[in-house]
Amino acid sequence: MQQTRFLKIFIFFIFILQIMPCFAETIYLQAKEYLDVRSGQMIQPGNVLIENGKIIAINPINVPASVIHIKKPELILLPGLMDMHVHLSVNYGPQFALQMVQEDAAMSTVRGVKNAEILLKAGFTTVRNLGVSSGESFVDVALAKASESGWIQAPHIIPAGHALSSTGGHLDPDMFGSYAPNVLSVSYRTGVADGVDEVIKAVRYQIKHGAKVIKMAATAGALSFDESVGAQQYSDEELKAIVSEANLHHVFVAAHAHGTQGINAAIKAGVRSIEHGTMINDESIRLMKQYGTYLVPTAYLSDRPKQKYINSAIESKAEYLRPFAVQSLQKAIYAHVKIAFGTDSGVFPHGENAKEFATLVKRGMQPIEAIRTATINSAEMMEIQDRGQIKTGYHADIIGVVENPLKNIKTLENVVFVMKDGKVIKD
Repeated sequence: MQQTRFLKIFIFFIFILQIMPCFAETIYLQAKEYLDVRSGQMIQPGNVLIENGKIIAINPINVPASVIHIKKPELILLPGLMDMHVHLSVNYGPQFALQMVQEDAAMSTVRGVKNAEILLKAGFTTVRNLGVSSGESFVDVALAKASESGWIQAPHIIPAGHALSSTGGHLDPDMFGSYAPNVLSVSYRTGVADGVDEVIKAVRYQIKHGAKVIKMAATAGALSFDESVGAQQYSDEELKAIVSEANLHHVFVAAHAHGTQGINAAIKAGVRSIEHGTMINDESIRLMKQYGTYLVPTAYLSDRPKQKYINSAIESKAEYLRPFAVQSLQKAIYAHVKIAFGTDSGVFPHGENAKEFATLVKRGMQPIEAIRTATINSAEMMEIQDRGQIKTGYHADIIGVVENPLKNIKTLENVVFVMKDGKVIKD
């Protein structure tokens, strides 16, 4: 008798779980106005009807009686921002050179959880994490799964797994040249790969374990022990093999690239984006427009006050790159190259990401163009069709500010309201 009663209760419980979506909360967010990023127009009022985490109507004539009202009459709404170049598990500083051998994956993941929440509360509801994981673990893949499962407060995360690098190249885990031989085990599994066969294996391994984008170092960089800051580090054949293999899996490739030769070779290989693009020339611009390649300039790095680097050689390289970065971005803006928003946060403190907007405007963009880099441009670059606008059918990823960002772009540095998938994160 007792077992029969328990069985009936269990069946009833399962029935309730099945019909719960039918009684999902409907939210009515009411604000002063919202920015239509596609047209560049402010629309009044900014009333958004949300159900199951999606926008179902904007400024509706009829509103259900049972809605949950969120009234923000002083706020201007924008779509959640998107940063296409972050490093969630990194807090760069003098200790970073030893992080790979002193910390395990658990510690790296905990740091990633903390930094992800910082970015979300700063208004970034989608981020692309471009490498730097601990050991052979896939920290950013785990963070992405945890975010989508609602276990942590974090943006939607597009993970890259381990970034690909040639042996001793810019993204080799021992890129500072500070470890004795055999201290740190590297292989194609951790992204260190040489030759066509091995880079193909490295791409496959990252995708097998959950990478949704491939990051690779086409050239040398500032924050590594190479004397060069821009020498090409993967051959043309290796670059083409990386992109070709990624394309088979419908995965895009993001190429870290400072030097002109490596930038142009990566574009010709078919990468989706050039990260930094510090020394682009007229040929680079012609190729980017021909191939539809995006530039992710990480411009704020060049304007940010000098920081303490691991050693003076790295500091000298970083300072050497600054004027090239400024000139290259100005040239790209003038030529109407497709630009997506990316900051390299982790190299500087997470949470300062929105300062990139003022830098883009300073380089020559109109405020609406700068905002588009972090909304529709980033979404189009990644072929994401449900984010980047306040639009019916899209994720209810919405932020609020108190000033018109078209008149004061710096207001995006002080986001006061954040909603992700219809859930209020910051108010």
